[in-house]
Amino acid sequence: MSSAAYNFSASRLNSSVSLSGGYSTRTSSVRSSSVYGGSDGSVVRVSQAGRLKQGFQLNETFDNGFNVSLNEKATMQNLNERLASYLNKVHELDKANAKLERQIREWSDKKTVGKRDYSPYFATLAELRQKVRNPKASLENARIILNIDNAKLAAEDFRIKYENELTIRQSVESDVAGLRRVLDDLTILRSDLEIRIEGLKEELVYLKKNHEEEMATLRNNMTSSSVNVDVDAPPQQDLSRMLEEIRTQYEGIVEKNRGEMESWYKAKVKTINQQVKESTQVIQTSHIEISELRRTLQALEIELQSQLSLKAALEGTLHDAESRYSLKLSQLQGMINNLQIEITQIRTDIERQDSEYRMLLDIKTRLEMEIAEYRRLLEGEESGEICTANNTYGTL
Repeated sequence: MSSAAYNFSASRLNSSVSLSGGYSTRTSSVRSSSVYGGSDGSVVRVSQAGRLKQGFQLNETFDNGFNVSLNEKATMQNLNERLASYLNKVHELDKANAKLERQIREWSDKKTVGKRDYSPYFATLAELRQKVRNPKASLENARIILNIDNAKLAAEDFRIKYENELTIRQSVESDVAGLRRVLDDLTILRSDLEIRIEGLKEELVYLKKNHEEEMATLRNNMTSSSVNVDVDAPPQQDLSRMLEEIRTQYEGIVEKNRGEMESWYKAKVKTINQQVKESTQVIQTSHIEISELRRTLQALEIELQSQLSLKAALEGTLHDAESRYSLKLSQLQGMINNLQIEITQIRTDIERQDSEYRMLLDIKTRLEMEIAEYRRLLEGEESGEICTANNTYGTL
């Protein structure tokens, strides 16, 4: 209630109680609700008083005018004093109310939370949401994940191929080692056969030489010795012819042995050459296969290294993206936590201000009820006085 309303009520009370005439008045003693405010703006006491109705009674005694008895004068003086005390209390309450309002305004100005500019945060959040919800980013992430999976599958496939090729290489190397051992055996056998052939050749030369020496010795003996012996014996065969037969026989045997040896040697050499040729072809084929396998292995190793490098690069990119977005997410979470704390503080301040506002509104309501009650009593007293005065004049 404003000070103008209080002044209005006070003027009404003064106009209704101050009687300039000579008639007597008895007014009711009224105790109403009163509020006292402290110096710090807090409510000290709220009291509700009852009313003691005594009413306004006009005892008109018209004897040479209106005479006021001593009892009525004392009552009126008491009422005036009480009214003055009430008006003083009203003025004090008005001042206390104004002081409370001023303190509330000052406190509200001090405690009012200034508006903060959250537009940069909102812009950052919108940008991050746009990046997260961007179809291109999702497709790029899906493509990176697909490439990583493909690289893993390709690396696994290359590893399986490498193991298979390694097994084949080991098997080929084992076959080549076996063929080398066979070749070494054939080389040793060939050397042995060549040695035996050389020995047979030397033996044949030695036999030829020995035979020629024996033939020369026999011829020399036959030409140098001319002994005529007459014996009584059957005629002997021709020695030259016999020697020639023996020589022919030995030559035939030697020629036969030489032909058989040459045939055996040629057949053996042919067989060995065929085996060597086949072994050489197998070795050459194995060397070619080993070279191709080595080239394939090198290509696979290079491809594997490139895929591993690509995988490491993709994993590094993914780790950087996860770290970057994790940092941004933690920053945003911290901002959200700070905003929640501020919202909680603001909500607490609002609830406290609402509680204080309700308390002040209740005080205001009580004051308004008190003033309305006083107004009603005053209006009732005025109407009673007027009616009494009219009746008195009518009687006169």
